[in-house]
Amino acid sequence: MSSRIAVRIAPKLKASKSVLTMTPKAINRLKDLHSKYQETNQTKYLKIGIQGKGCSGSAYTMSWISDPNKFDEKVVQDGITVYVDSKALLTLIGTEMDYFEGKLASQFIFNNPNVKAACGCGESFMV
Repeated sequence: MSSRIAVRIAPKLKASKSVLTMTPKAINRLKDLHSKYQETNQTKYLKIGIQGKGCSGSAYTMSWISDPNKFDEKVVQDGITVYVDSKALLTLIGTEMDYFEGKLASQFIFNNPNVKAACGCGESFMV
């Protein structure tokens, strides 16, 4: 008795959503911050990640790096390069990074469609 096995080659997969997009306000703020590092002749990139902390379990992290890790995702938009930590990729897919500047505070804001709940102060979230 013989049996046949059909093998189908899958077409190349295309990403349907970007890992991270940045608003014009965020781009402008990152350009300002990046220019300060260029004055000191240091090449630095912003790296965004997730850390376990806070009331709801996770919080965003942002740090300046010289060399990205091997599996970090490179996001380039309008001349700005940002890296996303490989451990945070699934959590951040489809996230929009914005920048808010008010009289009392200024901060980067992440509009993440994957968030299911957040704490009252807005510092942490749950996926």
